[in-house]
Amino acid sequence: MKLHTLKPAEGSVRTNKRLGRGQGSGGSTAGRGHKGAQSRSGYHAKPGFEGGQMPLQRRVPKFGFKNNNKVYYKAVNLDALETLAAKNSGGNISLQFLIENGIVGKNDKVKVLGRGELKSKISVEAHAFSATATKAIETAGGSATIVK
Repeated sequence: MKLHTLKPAEGSVRTNKRLGRGQGSGGSTAGRGHKGAQSRSGYHAKPGFEGGQMPLQRRVPKFGFKNNNKVYYKAVNLDALETLAAKNSGGNISLQFLIENGIVGKNDKVKVLGRGELKSKISVEAHAFSATATKAIETAGGSATIVK
């Protein structure tokens, strides 16, 4: 097999009907139906045009507001860290470790919150910590490191 011999599977590629190119392209209307804007040459529908029907972007009401400057965090609680500490023998829970275990996505910013109880001595890396989470981690003998 060589690059110049590659071709698609038999029957997988069909040639398009050449619309609006006279009698030879499929009968008197050339596959365009009868009359109307879509049968004419030069026809171009605007994006979102639904043939005069009230388009979707106008039927659906405007709702909400998204602040582009707000930083959205993915919350990770102490009880989740406690279960992860059992998996991790080193006691070091980094952002990479959280991503590998499916707790957060690779583009998420992580904030550790104080729900649950922490018994293990662990050092945690995150983008933000709540006051109760920091206190609980340091009480257990661990450390909370803020990552930029």
